[in-house]
Amino acid sequence: MTGGDLTLGAVLARLEERERELAAQAEAARERIAELTALLDGFDKAAEEIRITRKTLLELPDPPPPAPSPAKLPDHPAYQQIMAVFAAADAPLRARAVCEAMDLEIVPNNINNVRLKLKRLAERGILVETGQGLFTQPRP
Repeated sequence: MTGGDLTLGAVLARLEERERELAAQAEAARERIAELTALLDGFDKAAEEIRITRKTLLELPDPPPPAPSPAKLPDHPAYQQIMAVFAAADAPLRARAVCEAMDLEIVPNNINNVRLKLKRLAERGILVETGQGLFTQPRP
């Protein structure tokens, strides 16, 4: 029976050793689970912050369109005179009427030059061509 006791003792020792190994592995697994849980919590928190940011951005009103930059009047003095004529006018004007107001000789060359300047001002948005050859200042 002594041999049987040793065998039983050896088995018990082996079981105890195996139990310690399993306990150590379980503790290591618990530590790893704690690390992964903390990592998962961090991911969840980051995802929630992104959802909040997205929601906040979607609730913001659209920014107003940028205001168009004011058109620059060409430096030539004739443009200054033309704009002075339109400042005093109470109705749309044709090139001929602008020539008369500027005291230019009413000849085709002068009328055509003024018409070209009026077209250039209309292209820049400084004047508006309301009808063919009929110009006025834009209304706010």
